[in-house]
Amino acid sequence: MCRSVSRGWSLILHRGPSQIQFWFIALAIGIGAGLITVTFRHAIAALQIMTYGTEDALGLHSQIQQLPWWWILLVPICGGLAVGLILHRFTPDGRVRSVADVIEGAALRDGRVERRAGLASGAASLITLGSGGSTGREGPVVHLAALLSTWVSNKIRADGITGRDLLGCAVAAAVSASFNAPIAGALFALEVILRHFAVHAFAPIVIASVAGTVVSRLQFGNVTEFSLPTIGGVAFYVELPAFLLLGLGCGLIAVVFMRSIFVAEDLATEMQARLRLPRWLRPAIAGGLLGIIAIWFPHIIGVGYETTSAALTASLGFEQAVIFVLLKVVAVAITVGGRMGGGVFSPALMVGALTGLAFGLVATSIFPNVSGSETLYSLAGMGAVAAAVLGAPISTTLIVFELTGDWQTGLAVMVAVSMSTALASRLVDRSFFLTQLERRDVHVAAGPQAYLLSLYSAAVVMRGKDSPRAASEQACQELIDAGIYVRPDATLEVAMPMFEDGGHVFIPVVAPSAKGGPGELMGALFQVDALRAYTRALAATAAEEHS
Repeated sequence: MCRSVSRGWSLILHRGPSQIQFWFIALAIGIGAGLITVTFRHAIAALQIMTYGTEDALGLHSQIQQLPWWWILLVPICGGLAVGLILHRFTPDGRVRSVADVIEGAALRDGRVERRAGLASGAASLITLGSGGSTGREGPVVHLAALLSTWVSNKIRADGITGRDLLGCAVAAAVSASFNAPIAGALFALEVILRHFAVHAFAPIVIASVAGTVVSRLQFGNVTEFSLPTIGGVAFYVELPAFLLLGLGCGLIAVVFMRSIFVAEDLATEMQARLRLPRWLRPAIAGGLLGIIAIWFPHIIGVGYETTSAALTASLGFEQAVIFVLLKVVAVAITVGGRMGGGVFSPALMVGALTGLAFGLVATSIFPNVSGSETLYSLAGMGAVAAAVLGAPISTTLIVFELTGDWQTGLAVMVAVSMSTALASRLVDRSFFLTQLERRDVHVAAGPQAYLLSLYSAAVVMRGKDSPRAASEQACQELIDAGIYVRPDATLEVAMPMFEDGGHVFIPVVAPSAKGGPGELMGALFQVDALRAYTRALAATAAEEHS
């Protein structure tokens, strides 16, 4: 009996996603991630009641307009100060963890994410969203759900494949619970986080995604965030070229959206260093800038669902739509660049809906006899910008389709999404999240062939001095004297270019010295051993992605 139980547990740990027993773990994680999403949403609502007197995301900016100007200014400053103190105390770099870190965890850390910094980031994002930050709540709940899967993976000592698939289960449940869209949630986890569509991962991720949706529907009912109008297709097929143009325009807007955030981050970092400001003060300054804008334009506050709904129902004019796009891009750049917390999913939806509405108002006025509804352009724009920003054309298209249930809308969105992602992916590193990682020198965007080298250190692959096939110490010393050596913690990513450039058969591995120069010789890293380790890693990755 004990041997049977032990064998069953071993199967779950090492071949988990393909075992039916594993699906019960996926179900539990899906329920847990759904509860995290629901709890986070209630916590934001409770904080917004304290700060702005309303919990209704669809009526937030209308309520803010009734408040005194000094309160609108003060709330984001206080929220930013609290965020800064939390991140300063509980993170090593004062940076909020986000979806990019979940992608990094899937690629490089066997499906694990940082726990201490992750919890602090969740608290920071909660305060940001409840006190005027202009970001979204989907990114934080994705990372919080990843914390749950990390805890489970550590408890059961899951290997890399099982850990990654548990991570995918948690993310799928969080996204599906956020949007009441189980199909899109499952595909988001596969498309964005795991970045493959392996068959073995599909069943548990779908189970978790459905579980997350059920938890959300039990709490909020079978409703979506937006009240969408009934859309007709009077001249739908004639309009398809217009959706192609809309997709190109949305791709450019998405690139501006992403790059503005990166410019704001670089500028804020440079100013912080030049003025020698403490890092805990940076979010408070960002909050002050947001408060100043919000005094005249409260639409930038929070996730922006009220403005997004107005765009989807064509309740805004052309000038309003254009102005709100510009303001939202600036507000998101200030929030993220100021390290206040939150995600970019909801802001991308808002910017896309406004962009689509502005385009639709122009298109329908120029060709009134062959044009359908402006709201169809708004929906297509919403999907196109979000897909380009997230690098998720398939799941974003399905989110819009699940929100509307209309196949013509889905086709229009698909046309616009295909053009926007094709254009934007050539101007950034595929998506906002992957570009974030590239800016940290984490090369996930190019695929496993780029980042697998960073998984192996010289100390792991080298041949020690006592190895039967060790390199000659005299030859090693000659290379060391020429400045050709690596530290034991150097990765193959560092060593492989040295082999290629110098034509060396091996490179000495030298322990660091207290004086800063080369220390004791530990062994040698041979090119053939490095290539063998790299080949094994590529084979294992290919086997996982095609299993």
